Amino acid sequence: MRMPAPEESAFAQREALVDELRALTRPENVVVDETALRAYESDGLTAYRQRPLLVVLPETTAEVSAILALCDRRGIKVVPRGAGTSLSGGALPLADGIILGLGKFKQILEVDYPNRVACVQPGVTNLAITQAVEAEGFYYAPDPSSQIACTIGGNVAENSGGVHCLKYGLTTNNILGLEVVLMNGEVLRLGGKHLDSEGYDLLGLLTGSEGLLGVITEVTVRILRRPETAAALLIGFPSNEDAAECVGRIIAGGIIPGGLEMMDRDAIHAAEAFCNAGYPLDVESLLIVELDGPAIEVEHLTETVRDIAEACGAASLRVSGSEEERLRFWAGRKAAFPAVGRISPDYYCMDGTIPRRQLPLVLKRMAEMSTKYGLRVANVFHAGDGNLHPLILYDANQADELERAEAFGAEILKLCVEVGGVLTGEHGVGVEKRDLMGEMFTETDLDQQMRVKCAFDPESRLNPGKVFPQLRRCAELGRMHVSGGQLPFPELPRF
Repeated sequence: MRMPAPEESAFAQREALVDELRALTRPENVVVDETALRAYESDGLTAYRQRPLLVVLPETTAEVSAILALCDRRGIKVVPRGAGTSLSGGALPLADGIILGLGKFKQILEVDYPNRVACVQPGVTNLAITQAVEAEGFYYAPDPSSQIACTIGGNVAENSGGVHCLKYGLTTNNILGLEVVLMNGEVLRLGGKHLDSEGYDLLGLLTGSEGLLGVITEVTVRILRRPETAAALLIGFPSNEDAAECVGRIIAGGIIPGGLEMMDRDAIHAAEAFCNAGYPLDVESLLIVELDGPAIEVEHLTETVRDIAEACGAASLRVSGSEEERLRFWAGRKAAFPAVGRISPDYYCMDGTIPRRQLPLVLKRMAEMSTKYGLRVANVFHAGDGNLHPLILYDANQADELERAEAFGAEILKLCVEVGGVLTGEHGVGVEKRDLMGEMFTETDLDQQMRVKCAFDPESRLNPGKVFPQLRRCAELGRMHVSGGQLPFPELPRF
C-alpha cells in the first residue's frame, strides 16, 4: 500500500485505516459510528471533551502489537484507555488519533497462592482481583474509591493508591511484573513472580507513566493475607485544624494505620445523606482511622488512638463493633465523590500531596481561596500520607464558574508545591496539571523526562499532549519553555 505523504492528515487516511484495522481484529472491534464514539469523548475529567478519530478494541496482545505497529508505520497517534475513570484527562482523545481500548482484556489468567501473586489482564477491575481471591483469605491492597469500575491497567498507568495505601503502599508497591507493548509493536516482559529483578528498574519506570511509554497487556500483582482483625474509628472534631493535629500525632506516635482518612463538614453531610454510614453531623471534621493486625495489637492501638484524639479535642469517637459496621464506615468515604454530586451540579476533583505537618496551614489557605473565588470546596482525602482531594463545587451552566474553578484548582496545586509537596499523588498529570509542571520541575528536569519518553516512543505518537507542557520532536530536544508556551492542544475542548 502507498505510504501517505507527510502532509496527509489522519482524517484523509481514515477509510483505509479502518479497513486495515478490521483485518487485524474482529471487524466489530473497530468503532467508527459517530454516536458510539461519544462514549469515548472524555474520561473522568469531564470538563474537557474531544471526539476521537476512531476506537479499536483489541482482544489479544498479538492484536495490540499489530495495531500499534500499523499506527507507527502510518504515523497515527494512539491514546490508550482503560475504564476511563482517570480524573486528570489522561485518556482524553485526539481528533486525529485513535483510542486503543483495553476493555476486552478482562481475564484473571492465574492465581498462585504459594507465591502470593495473581496474573491478570489490564481490563480486570481493581475490586475483581480481591473478589477472585477472598475465599482463600487473600486480597489486593490498593483500593481507589473507584475500585468497582477502575481497571488494573489504568491503576498501573496512574500509580493509583486508595484509602489503604498508607500502610500497604501504592500500585507500584503491589505489582511484580508487566507485559508491555511498545509503539513499534515490540512486546516486553518486565519482572515476574519474583520479588526483585536485576538491572534498571523498568517496571518502576512504566508504573505511573500515564500511557506515554507503552501499552500494558498483563499485570502480575501481589496479593496479601487478610489481617486477623480490623477495626475502624470515627473521630469527630470541632475544626479541621484539630483533626489535622491528630493525624500528625498518630503518625508521630509510631502508629501506621491501615487507613487514615479525613472529611470536612460538606463531605460528611453529603456522604451521610448518600449512604447512611452513621457519620456524626455536628462536627466540622471527621477522621476515619483503621487499625489492623492481631486482635491484641488492634485493641492496644485503639486505646492509644483514643487517648491521642481526646488530647486533640475530639468531640466524638466511635469504634466499629462489627465487620459490617467497619465496612459501612468505609462505604461513606468511598462514596464521597459521587455523593458531592448531590449538593452541586458539577465538581472539580483535585489531587495534590503535601507534608502532613502542613495540613492545618493548607486547609486554612484553601478556605481563604474559597472566599476569594466565590466557590465552595469539600475536602475528603488521604490524611495519613497528605494526599489531598479538594472537590471544588461549581455550575458549568453559570458564566465563568468553570474558569474560576480551574484557577482555584491551580492555586491549590501551586500551594502544595510551595509547602514542599507535589502536584499529584495518584491521579496523574494528564492534561489537567500539564501546564503547571514548570511550578515543580526545572527545564533540565523536564528535558530529562522527555528523553525517557523519546527512548520508548521516538516519534511521540503514544498519548501525545499529556504531561509535558510542550511536546517537540526528540531530535530537536533542547530548551523547553515550561510556562506560557505553545500547547500541544492550542485550546482544550470543553463541553
